[in-house]
Amino acid sequence: MAEYPAAALTGSSSWTCSRTFPACRDQVRQARAFLRPVLAGCPKADDAILVCSELAANAVVHSASARPGGRFTIRAEVREGDYLWVEVEDEGGRWAGGGGSAERGRGLEVIAALADYWDIRGDDTGRTVCARLDWPGPVADGA
Repeated sequence: MAEYPAAALTGSSSWTCSRTFPACRDQVRQARAFLRPVLAGCPKADDAILVCSELAANAVVHSASARPGGRFTIRAEVREGDYLWVEVEDEGGRWAGGGGSAERGRGLEVIAALADYWDIRGDDTGRTVCARLDWPGPVADGA
């Protein structure tokens, strides 16, 4: 079940949303589709959706969530004028895979390039990878 932004109901400048998905490859696309409308109009929304996509793909491919019946959860928080936070929680386990190749294995590098802060927390029983994208500052006049 999805939680929708409190701002939609209260007019608040801060809100969160979350949704849990089956850990199947086609659900990575559904995770992006879930975030797109709730982040509409936010600066860095496109970057946050890409971060979500990379983290969801990692959960589906590299974590214990990949087992039959596995799940992953997407959470987003917006603090208008401050930051946009995206995290994906998986079922932990030892990450499968290893080093990247020319076509694969670059997801965390993408996260590092886009995020102002990112971290991995957890262990074999559950892991959360989070990323903060800072709100852009005001544009200087005459720039």
